[in-house]
Amino acid sequence: MDNEGTYGARGTRGAQPPDGRPGGPGSAVPYPAGPPPTAPPTFPPTVPPPAVEPSAMAPTAIPPGRPATPPGRYRAAGTGPPTADWLNAPRPDSDPGVWRYAYVPRPAERPPRPSLVGPAATLALWLLLWLLLTERAVPYVFKPIEIITGPQWWSFGGLRDDAPALVVNSTTLYYQVLVLALGFWAARIGGWARLFRYFAGPHLDRARFVTSAAGALLTVWLVWTRRVPLADVLLPAVPTGLMQGGGNQYAALLVSIVLYALIGTAIVWPFARIGQWSVELGPLLGRLRKQPPQQPRTAPDLPGTAPAQPGPALADWPELRAAGRVDAAEALTAAVHTGRMNDVDCVRLRHAWAVARTRPDRLESFTETVLRKGAGAYLHPSGHRDLPLRTAPHDPLTGQVRIGGCADDPRNPYPRRGSGLALEPASLGTSLLAVGPPGSGKTAGVVRPVIESLAIRALTGQAAVLAVGGAGAQLGPDDAYDVVVRIGDPASVHDFDLYGGTTDPDEAATALAEGLVGDIPGLDSRRAGTVLGQLLGPYRTVHGRFPGVPELRELLEGSVTALTALRQALEAGGHRAMLRELDARARQTGGAGDPAAVLADRIAVLDRPAFAGFFSTGDDARPFSLRSLEQHPLRVRIDLPERAHAEASHVLARLVLAQFNAITAARSDRSLFVCLVLDDATHTVTAETVRGIRRLRSVNAGAVLALRTLDDVPEALHTALLGSVGCNMAFSGVSTWDGKRFAEAWGKEWVEVREVAQHGVFADQPLTRALHALRKLATGKAVTTDAVTVRQVERERWSASGLAYELAAGHAVLSLTTVDGEHAPPLLVELGG
Repeated sequence: MDNEGTYGARGTRGAQPPDGRPGGPGSAVPYPAGPPPTAPPTFPPTVPPPAVEPSAMAPTAIPPGRPATPPGRYRAAGTGPPTADWLNAPRPDSDPGVWRYAYVPRPAERPPRPSLVGPAATLALWLLLWLLLTERAVPYVFKPIEIITGPQWWSFGGLRDDAPALVVNSTTLYYQVLVLALGFWAARIGGWARLFRYFAGPHLDRARFVTSAAGALLTVWLVWTRRVPLADVLLPAVPTGLMQGGGNQYAALLVSIVLYALIGTAIVWPFARIGQWSVELGPLLGRLRKQPPQQPRTAPDLPGTAPAQPGPALADWPELRAAGRVDAAEALTAAVHTGRMNDVDCVRLRHAWAVARTRPDRLESFTETVLRKGAGAYLHPSGHRDLPLRTAPHDPLTGQVRIGGCADDPRNPYPRRGSGLALEPASLGTSLLAVGPPGSGKTAGVVRPVIESLAIRALTGQAAVLAVGGAGAQLGPDDAYDVVVRIGDPASVHDFDLYGGTTDPDEAATALAEGLVGDIPGLDSRRAGTVLGQLLGPYRTVHGRFPGVPELRELLEGSVTALTALRQALEAGGHRAMLRELDARARQTGGAGDPAAVLADRIAVLDRPAFAGFFSTGDDARPFSLRSLEQHPLRVRIDLPERAHAEASHVLARLVLAQFNAITAARSDRSLFVCLVLDDATHTVTAETVRGIRRLRSVNAGAVLALRTLDDVPEALHTALLGSVGCNMAFSGVSTWDGKRFAEAWGKEWVEVREVAQHGVFADQPLTRALHALRKLATGKAVTTDAVTVRQVERERWSASGLAYELAAGHAVLSLTTVDGEHAPPLLVELGG
């Protein structure tokens, strides 16, 4: 299980315990719960791998992996598109929560369909007026121009001696301008442009080009056939000598052609500007030009290779080629296109290359390792290359997991309707609170997909996940985890470290006090931590370890025998500072407000026969410490005995959350994203842990808390908890009390409200009153008129009653916030859709 030192850290190689069991006290990094496989499991590739030169790829060093899989509820190995297609799929940047894999933005919302009555009526009216003006059938229309100019004034050709029989006077130009002005007026009044934009839709440019071209052809035909006598206005104004070409018929023909070409250009040019012909005809003209020679393919010509795409394809590893590592790029490209690499392998090696680029001395080692092991290079310490089963669509390249789709509902923003909704580390880094009754889909729809996504990311070396739930909570098979801690189960390989792996008595006392009495109102956990510190420090000084549960219970209960023995050992060793701590504890024992009795009662729930030896700290202990999550991409699951020992489960869950907050905040290396997932956070959240959750986003960590109801959290912490997490999720079936809290957290927005008021119409005239009476007799309704009022009001994004009664089964409302501060409004989500 060679990881080439990718995940190594100082002080992480501990010795095995004498009995050969993994995870002993000397081991800083626990081994998987089950025996790791000697080699990654083999699965049939999508396409048979062709023969590859040994120099490019060593077949014996590359165990075949499972190819990438498409979105699906339950995915079996060996199904789905080739890894190259998955890797080359577009992933455009988008709003928070959008499933980016092959995402296509939704077209802009089309306005309501306009009425055809207005445009049709104005078009018919314009054509009718055109016909009447052509026939001079509208009286007095031409009188103004005739009065101003006179019948022969500015008659084109009328002042010449050789004037033709047909003379076009000024009324012809007046008529053409009048028809054109009436056409513009009809188009503006009838809303022709709005109707055109509606039916053109997303193809507005193409429709504008086709329409303008058709309009240009129609106008040229009207002018050519003299239905629009534009030529009759312009040609008579040309001098006769120029028109006759000096007596040369060929010159006269050339002058006529040039004049008609100028007239045609003058007609077509406005249509070309409006229709943007240069933009539409540009690609066509470019294709008619000589094509440049095609560039040779960078990827080897292998069977099953996807066709070349414009631009750098991720499946061809362009980042390695740009850095001059062509051999490694060729080897990985061959592995991708032949199906010997799955999606996790691709992301893992991309991450390993990103790490190697920060250390120039590791570049040669990276190339040599890739050429020697290929897809099996830089494996996770467990040797796994994928999860045994995926229950949700995952995209390891972006770290997203698709939990559903945005419903096509008016309460969702139009661009988000129908799009996939995904969670990713950028949003989980602000923590997620999911509230819903049992059976609403919290575990199957959100908790387990998130755990799977983080587990996949751990296999790529970029995250560590800690899943906590009750025994039988269906958080995934044991093979999907590196460490499985079954508290209270004698068959568990690992025990649980109550002190979080620390050697500082005060730090251990603070976390332990929060777990034991953090939920008790009126009891200061800091004072309880002081009491524990006064006992843990002296005990560790004498014995070199912290006390187990029975010893700690005796000390808290004030056992004379235990305290006397501890005092004598301190006196014999000359530890005066610790003697003062013990004396201070003796003076405070039995005083008003002494939390020792409460601590003893709470620690007693862990001092049960079912937990005998499970929290021991001696040489035979097998503790698992959360401190292992600091620098190692571990996948850990802790099973709590909720059914048989509910109180003990609550204590341990609080302790895990307190230790997680303390460890993640104090770690120096924050390159790994660490996430805690609590399948049931009932009686777990305290005032101190809420403050710790608020600090997680700044240390590259996050928490996912699932609750049946907000009443499982002290009422004083409702507002603080909803304000501390960046992502809130309300499932169907929440109560109106919970809905009220979410409605307050999501705030209000400005909406446009249209109010219609009906007012009765009272007539004064006898005939009008008779008509109204007849209408009321026929319709059964009084004659009224509508008064419409449109105004802007501020309303809640989601009301408490809407969350309680309008959410259908299998739906939830989710608001998202990223660590960069981007927001997504509350979205109605169809889980698994």
